[in-house]
Order: sequence, then structure tokens, then C-alpha cells
Amino acid sequence: MLYKEIIDIFNELLPVIAIIVVVAISYAIYDIIVNKKKIDLIKEISKLLFIIYIIMLYHVVTFQDVSYGTHNYIPFTEMFRYDIGTRLFYRNVMGNLLLFVPYGFFISYFLKLKKIYGVFLMSTALSLVIEYTQKNIGRTFDIDDVILNVAGGLLGYIAFKTLKNIKDKIGGKKWIK
Repeated sequence: MLYKEIIDIFNELLPVIAIIVVVAISYAIYDIIVNKKKIDLIKEISKLLFIIYIIMLYHVVTFQDVSYGTHNYIPFTEMFRYDIGTRLFYRNVMGNLLLFVPYGFFISYFLKLKKIYGVFLMSTALSLVIEYTQKNIGRTFDIDDVILNVAGGLLGYIAFKTLKNIKDKIGGKKWIK
């Protein structure tokens, strides 16, 4: 279910993504030819994926599911309202959790975060800004979304650290520094 929604969002944003890809590739080619710069392909692809992720995140939090319900400031109220395995559980609980996994991964990679509290603080700040924005554009503020987003960011950090440790153990430190 979530996979289909991600694909739908990607397809909807394809024109914007195509423009960004062309600009990024043009810039990289210019740097290679004119500035004689060596390009770290993994890092450049990671930057591009992060930009695409941010655009998709923006789309999801500003244009999806406009609702006029009540705000939720009590932790775990909405989260436990859904039966595990239902469409609403996957969409609201798992969706909010998975929404921030890439964020935690990317900021860990780009900022070379060594401690989990950096991801905790940055995920909390971004999630609060998103919920505040949603509250002001006619959607609802939900503290459970903040909790799930932060948990997703922390999972992204754990995924990054796990991949980095595996890569370090097999001897290739160049991919993830």
C-alpha cells in the first residue's frame, strides 16, 4: 500500500524531479570539464536522492490529505487508535514512521553525525516545523506524528550506522566516511 503511494507521489512530481536531475547532471559535467574537478559519484547521487526526498516530503506534508479535524496534543492518542494491519494503520502510523527514515540516514551521512542525539534534535525540529506548518494551512497538528517522525529519523541513523559498520568491516571506507 505505502509502496504504491510513494510511486504515485514520485510520478506526480516527475517533471520537477526531471528538471532537478538535468540541472544536477549539467552542474557535475561543468565541474568535470571546466573546473577539472573529480566527482565522487556516490556523494553526488546521494545529494540528488536527498533533494528528491525533500521535494517528495514537502509534497506529502503540504498537499496530501487536507483534513479539518481536531488537533492532537496528547501523545499516543492517534497512534493507538488504528488496528494493526489496517490500511489506516499503515498509512498513518507506518507512513509517518517511514517518512523520516531517509532523513535520518541522509543527515547522518552528510553531517557525519557520530551521536544519535544530533539526529534526534534535527528530526524533532523538522517534524515540529512540519506540524506547525500543517496546522497553519488547514491541516491538523498531531504530536503522534512528531513521535513517529523522530522514531523514523532514529531508525535512519541506525540504518546508516549499520551500513557504515558493515562497509568498514569488509574494508571499503571510501563509500561511507
